[in-house]
Amino acid sequence: MKKAELSLRDIDILFTPYSHRKLKLRTRLVMAPLPRLFSQNGVPTPEMLHYYQRRARNMVGLIITEPVAVNDPSAAADSGMAHFYGGAALRAWRQICRAVHACACGIVPQLNHVGMLRPANGDMPHPEAPAVGPNGIDPISGEKRGEEMSRGRISSVIASFATAARSACVLGFDGVEINGGSGSLVEQFLRKETNKRHDEYGGDIMRRARFACQVVQSVRKVVGRHFPVIFRFSQSGGDIWDTPLLASPAELEELLQMLCESGVDFFACDGADRPAFPGSALPLAGWVRVLADRPVIINGGIGLPGAGCTGDSVLHWADLVAVGRALLADAEWGTKVHMGREHDIIPFTQRAWMHLF
Repeated sequence: MKKAELSLRDIDILFTPYSHRKLKLRTRLVMAPLPRLFSQNGVPTPEMLHYYQRRARNMVGLIITEPVAVNDPSAAADSGMAHFYGGAALRAWRQICRAVHACACGIVPQLNHVGMLRPANGDMPHPEAPAVGPNGIDPISGEKRGEEMSRGRISSVIASFATAARSACVLGFDGVEINGGSGSLVEQFLRKETNKRHDEYGGDIMRRARFACQVVQSVRKVVGRHFPVIFRFSQSGGDIWDTPLLASPAELEELLQMLCESGVDFFACDGADRPAFPGSALPLAGWVRVLADRPVIINGGIGLPGAGCTGDSVLHWADLVAVGRALLADAEWGTKVHMGREHDIIPFTQRAWMHLF
């Protein structure tokens, strides 16, 4: 597949309205979820409100928040990770939601549990709580160092996702995204490298997907039919796994069918800049669009020089386009692209991770 810098002059379609029976947006530009770790003991700060509001003012149609921890002692990996539970945190998220809506932009929280990515020690909530996972296997080292989840703990964590989703609905958010990628607990259940269970949650892809599907089902049950549920996942393992999540399009089709039947409305797919399977030029988003009757959000280096896809091809594979690091570096990226001011764009550097601006 051809790699090229995102064409800044041929993407007017990004700035056209998007209409779905459950989600209406002023543009097709989405802010991708980016871990920030700037909350205070899990409570979002006023600086975080301004951070999201600045992007909302600049042609973004939908903001997917940074990963937020559900209410489980082992869900967060750092005290700077925002919570989506507790009175103080939820009041702060309500203010962020209102500020973003005042800019005619949508917003959904990305619900997350880090699972075995929780460090053995460090600055984190509930330091006494061990990391948990399908088998307690560390995704990075491949060694067992954490706690294998019992059926009771699995049920408890599933319920925590549902509670967070209900809060999002009550607070006025426009939907929720369930993080099934980025090495999260949901992905740890999906992947055979970290899921070696011999019960109903382990085995082939249909059994390994049971946890993800039950999370989606529990969320759908509490938010009703009309509240959008997004499921995010990736075929590649990023910096964690060397092997793809799915061995073939047939496995992908099985996974998609299960997730759709569980209640997923939208899929968010990483890997815009790489083929999903050997012998095909289609990225994961392209395959999902072919195999599932659901809208697709595409993500993966879009807006960065030398990465991502050309502007005229991105929306052949997806309905919405998520931009991450480019928006992290320049809050006005959307406005500058829309106005043809590409030479004014602040380029992304690693320093962008160090501050909220």
